Amino acid sequence: MFVSVATTHRPATDLGFLLHKHPDRLHETDLAFGKAWLFYPEATEERCEAALLLDVDPIGLVRGKGQAEGLLDQYVNDRPYAASSFLSVALNKTLRTAMTGISKERQELADSDLPLEAVVTPLPMRGGEALVRGLFEPLGWTVDLTPIEHVGSGASRTQYGHLKLTGTGRLSALLNHLYVLIPVMDDAKHYWVGEAEIDKLLSKGEGWLENHPAKDLIVRRYLRNRGTLARIALERLAPETAGEALPPEVRVAPEEALEVPIRLNDLRMDAVVQAIRATGGTTIADLGCGEGKLLYRLVRERWVHKLFGLDPAVRELEWAAKRLKLNEFGGPPEGRVTLLHGSLTYRDSRWAEADVAVLVEVIEHLDEDRLPLVERVVFGETAPKSVIVTTPNADYNTLFANLAPGAFRHPDHRFEWSRAQFDAWAAKIGETYGYAAAISGIGAEDPVLGAPTQMAVFTR
Repeated sequence: MFVSVATTHRPATDLGFLLHKHPDRLHETDLAFGKAWLFYPEATEERCEAALLLDVDPIGLVRGKGQAEGLLDQYVNDRPYAASSFLSVALNKTLRTAMTGISKERQELADSDLPLEAVVTPLPMRGGEALVRGLFEPLGWTVDLTPIEHVGSGASRTQYGHLKLTGTGRLSALLNHLYVLIPVMDDAKHYWVGEAEIDKLLSKGEGWLENHPAKDLIVRRYLRNRGTLARIALERLAPETAGEALPPEVRVAPEEALEVPIRLNDLRMDAVVQAIRATGGTTIADLGCGEGKLLYRLVRERWVHKLFGLDPAVRELEWAAKRLKLNEFGGPPEGRVTLLHGSLTYRDSRWAEADVAVLVEVIEHLDEDRLPLVERVVFGETAPKSVIVTTPNADYNTLFANLAPGAFRHPDHRFEWSRAQFDAWAAKIGETYGYAAAISGIGAEDPVLGAPTQMAVFTR
C-alpha cells in the first residue's frame, strides 16, 4: 500500500523542505508492524512527488495471538495490502513535523496554499464511491476514483479503489485529512481505541472537522464506533453560538438580564470565593470557566497558589486569556493560571492536582442523562478534596416578573432543579463518592421560595 503527494509549485523540489525529507535520499522507518520507505519518484523544478510505501509483515500481525478469531487474527486478509490505519500510523511517524505545518527553511511556503495532488491505493471503500466523495469534496479536493475490484460476497463484500485527489491547499492540511480519513474509509483500526484517541482526532481535525458535513460519521468511524468516545468527541467539537462569539462586554445572556436587578452574579462570585477560601484549598480548577470571571476574581487573591480554567469553547478561553492578561505585561506570573480546552465528561489529568474544583452555573447546561459522566469524572476519578457547585433554584423562578411560568432562565438550560431536587442530588453524590455536602443559598432569600441560587460545598 502507498500514499503519495506531489506539487507543481515552482521550484517543486521545495516539497523536500516541507516534508523534511531530502529528495535525493531513500528514507526508511521501522514500525512495530513492518517497515516504511519514503522516496521521490520524480523531483524536478516543474513537478516533485514523494511516495510513502508501507510493507506490513503479515506473519507479525498474528504471531502470538493463539486461536483468537477476527480479521486481524487470520493469515489471509487484506491488512498487509489495503490502505488502513497502518498507513495513517506510518504517515504520522514518517512525516510528523510536516503535519504540524512547521518548516524551518520554508515557513512561508508551509503556510501557503499550493497546487497539490495525492494518491492512495489500494483504498478500501466501505461505503462506496459516494462516501469517499462525501469525505474529501467538502474539504475542497477534486476526487478521481478508479474502482479496482470487489472482494468477498454478500455482507462482507468490499470495494477497493485507486484514489487521486487534486486541489489547492496547505500541505499540512492535506496530510491531516489523509491521516484521519483513510481509516474512516476502511472503517477499522488495527489497535485499541481509548480516550487518548479523541485528542489525536481533535488535533489532526483542528480547523476542518468541526464544520465538516460528515462530522458525525467521521468521528464515529475513527473511534471504531465506540459510542461513548464518539459522544465525548462530538461534544468537544460543538460549535459556539453566535452570542458566544461576541466580546463579553457586549454580550448579555437572558439569565444575566433577569438577574441584574438583584446583582445575583456579583453575589454569586462573592459567595463562591468565600466558600473556596473556607476550604483551605490553594489550587483551584474552575470547570466550565467561560470567559474567566471567577478566575479574574481569584487571581487577585494572594492565598491562591495555582488556577486552572477548563472550557469546551475555544472562543471563551480566548476571552478569558484577554481578561486575565495571560502572557502580557501586568498579567499573572507564568504557570499560575492555565487555561485548558476540554470536556467535563472525560477524565483530564491536566487539572488533577487541584484540591478544589468549582462548577459555577454549569451542571444545568448538561443533559441530565450526561450528568452521571461528569459526576464520575469530578467526584469519582479526579476526586479533589472539595467540590463547589452552584445552580439556579427553580422554586425562586416565579418571582422573576419577566420569566414565563415553567420557563428556564436561559434557553440553553437543560433543567433547573428545585431545592428538594438539589438536596436529593447532593445526598446521592455523598453516598456514592464519600463526600459530605453543606447546602446554602445565594442572594436575597424569600421566606417561602428560598434564594435565587443554591450552592453545595462537598468535602471529603
